[in-house]
Amino acid sequence: MELLEETLQTIVQFAILLFEYIGVLVIMVAGVRGIINYIRRNPETRLILAKGLAMGLEFKLGSEILRTVVVRELQEIFIVASIIALRAILTFLIHWEIKNEEKESRMGQSFSE
Repeated sequence: MELLEETLQTIVQFAILLFEYIGVLVIMVAGVRGIINYIRRNPETRLILAKGLAMGLEFKLGSEILRTVVVRELQEIFIVASIIALRAILTFLIHWEIKNEEKESRMGQSFSE
């Protein structure tokens, strides 16, 4: 039984790191694309950047959810729950921003036609 627990612990720790790194990579790529689009004066820059940040945060949120599998103490649970709540709020706000940007973009396109 202890072998199974150690195996699960190892797999979860690897998955947490993988999701964290993927999240960071996605956010970095979104940032670089945002800078390039800003320099090119692309009107969709904010929307593209927000979508990239939202995707990166989804991976980071996934890693925090996985972290709950290996938590041992109540204090750790509160810390992880707080991090999950903050990241969920950030994700919600970014999705709200994306929705508003898309709405404004559609309204701007309908006026130009």
